[in-house]
Amino acid sequence: MRFPIHWGATSAHERGPVIGSVTTDRNAIGAYGGAYSVYRALAVSAGVQMGPFPQWGDASKIVSLDPWGHLVADAFKTEIDTGVDIRPTIAITKARLSLPEVREAIRLERLKVDGAIVHESGDVAVTKAAIDPVWHLPGVAARFGVSEERLRHTLFEQTGGMYPELVTRPDLSVFLPPIGGITLYIFGDPAAIADPARRLTCRVHDECNGSDVFGSDICTCRPYLTHGIEECVREAQAGGAGLIAYNRKEGRALGEVTKFLVYNARKRQPGGDQAATYFERTECVAGVQDARFQQLMPDVLHWLGITRIDRFVSMSNMKHDAITGAGITIGERVPIPADLVPSDANVEMEAKKAAGYFSAEAAPTEEDLTRTVGRDLKDF
Repeated sequence: MRFPIHWGATSAHERGPVIGSVTTDRNAIGAYGGAYSVYRALAVSAGVQMGPFPQWGDASKIVSLDPWGHLVADAFKTEIDTGVDIRPTIAITKARLSLPEVREAIRLERLKVDGAIVHESGDVAVTKAAIDPVWHLPGVAARFGVSEERLRHTLFEQTGGMYPELVTRPDLSVFLPPIGGITLYIFGDPAAIADPARRLTCRVHDECNGSDVFGSDICTCRPYLTHGIEECVREAQAGGAGLIAYNRKEGRALGEVTKFLVYNARKRQPGGDQAATYFERTECVAGVQDARFQQLMPDVLHWLGITRIDRFVSMSNMKHDAITGAGITIGERVPIPADLVPSDANVEMEAKKAAGYFSAEAAPTEEDLTRTVGRDLKDF
């Protein structure tokens, strides 16, 4: 192989380029851009320097994305100039966000216009990074505690044999899966993200198209997301930084079709929608309660060089435990304010609190959990 990959190397050149194009130099399974592989694009760095950080040189810290993915134009210029088709898997740019919730926070004087982060128009300045998944198969297998062979065979079977190289080319250790990636929204100075002397507020948000985009009120996703943005802006204005990590994991990574089937099942059950059967309806339809598996989620935080999150805007213990289990310290946890919970979403909140989601209220006892949810949730 002309371009072998040495995952976890401390420089891009030593690690080697990831080549997912249909050429003789191909050294990865899958295609650039996953579902968008029919398109071609150039990364935009917008003058933002991201890394390298010590975590990039630890093969166990980052296994689901290419930490050098935004630097390929410079790191592999010689190879690209000779015709090797090496493409970026990370793009960084600058933009502004315009949200009615932010303008309302300005009107109510919860946020102030400073001309740098929050502008007179109500727009908020951000640095954005789009990240495509790049899986180092040995590292992913180790993260989930399974053999690489088993992981490869399972991926091959569950994708209907779409990628035969998973089982025929054990020499190819990198897989570009056709799944959604991650978008980062950084508020304030990007350099503050990895600076332990400056405070960081962070929300890790899993996609919910119905609420995030269209304002569906059956869940708390958009209110919690916009609350997280407001908290991030406030932290940035105080000299720290804010981060929203937006993961494409629609419907607990089960997809919108499954999510809508679950909605119908919840509404049609005797007695209507109930907290006691909230998670059971999902399991009845999909076979599992949640497929998000947060084990890979902390990788993007390692890519940013994060070692501590001062304020974590999330009630999910799965996310909290995955992050702290990856060696990142979390200080304060910030639940969604009660006045931001839509009335139709109270069932969701009651079910999640009963299932052990973090709450500023007193934690429920095991007896409360069994009585409220109708089953033993110790291991949920």
